[in-house]
Amino acid sequence: MLLIIGLGNPGKEYEKTRHNTGFILLDKFQEKWNFPQFKIEKKFNAEISTEIQNGEKIILAKPQTFMNLSGDSVRKLMDFYKLTPQEIIIIHDALDILLGTFKIATNSSSAGHNGVQNIIEKIGTQELRRFRIGLGEETTNTPNCRLGAHDFVLGKLSDQETEKITALIPEIEQKIFS
Repeated sequence: MLLIIGLGNPGKEYEKTRHNTGFILLDKFQEKWNFPQFKIEKKFNAEISTEIQNGEKIILAKPQTFMNLSGDSVRKLMDFYKLTPQEIIIIHDALDILLGTFKIATNSSSAGHNGVQNIIEKIGTQELRRFRIGLGEETTNTPNCRLGAHDFVLGKLSDQETEKITALIPEIEQKIFS
């Protein structure tokens, strides 16, 4: 079994924002993999889509707790399905990584991401596999973390930014299933 959590904030006002990169990618996976439509599961406080893929049960989950409280939903899912941290993947935005790229973090700190920090606190370990999706800018060939990060991540993605993020899907899929 594999639980793939996309981080974001619920509500229309947050749709297509940079901070909802995890939700956006899960929506693309749900569509591409022909999973059922997401449905709210109150017992997890998350939108869920579940299907069997290559003989393995895969659960796509979008916590509806707001980003910084995502750990509550992840803990409930983990307990209900009796999952280990190794069976969980978190997909989230990362300002310190160049837009159009991603990094995989395993057994590492939250790097200042409050949603990830809350998950680590609630499940009691940082031994998770995380796909950190870059939103950073290129300035003299190095990723640049913006001042005013809060306003930036809550801003809407441009069409060009969305294209760069969704272009990562084949590579992310390959890494998820390898």
